Amino acid sequence: MNLTANVIGATGLVGKQLVGQLLGNDNFEKVRIFVRRDFGLKHPKLEEHIVDFSDTGAWKNLLTGDVLFSALGTTLKQAGSKEKQYEVDFTFNLNFAQKAKENGIENYVLVSSIGANAKSNIFYTRIKGELDDSVTKLGFKNLVILRPSSLTGERDKTRWMEKMSIPVARFVTKFVLKKYRPISGETVAQAMINAVLKPDPEKTIWEADEVFELAAGK
Repeated sequence: MNLTANVIGATGLVGKQLVGQLLGNDNFEKVRIFVRRDFGLKHPKLEEHIVDFSDTGAWKNLLTGDVLFSALGTTLKQAGSKEKQYEVDFTFNLNFAQKAKENGIENYVLVSSIGANAKSNIFYTRIKGELDDSVTKLGFKNLVILRPSSLTGERDKTRWMEKMSIPVARFVTKFVLKKYRPISGETVAQAMINAVLKPDPEKTIWEADEVFELAAGK
């Protein structure tokens, strides 16, 4: 298909898996990543741009091709404040989505979160919900929003609470509340790719349990 993919959030758990899978997928001839630090990988298909995400003018003209994948996000602890977390999770994401649409990119795939709701009393899920609502209004030909449950896989920085809670969640959701069962970054990445290669015009939002189905190509 000779597609050009753009990726933000490439250094995170899902993003790393996504970039690796895109580089190994013959349907994509170029994988362009926007990062704040060197990704640390060289590949004939990989085009890396180290940018200041807040400086829209520095990267907006580079954002061209067929699809924008976003796995960009942070935690309150990493960000240091709610204002900084909002900037990363909402503002940066929305800015990239808006410029992608302006530049003619027709496919946009976003990793959101289970429970995303613009009216939520929980700060994190409220941000995600606000972003979901905002990008929906941009008019992409193929818009896909994934709302996975807890993510599993290797991170650069260990989240100890997450590391302790995942085994418990796996055990509990094996028998009840299957919608909330943890999902690997690898599986989410595969779902993101399938959302572009096998688009479903009738469906925009894929809830936690449905992300497994999308990854399996169902």
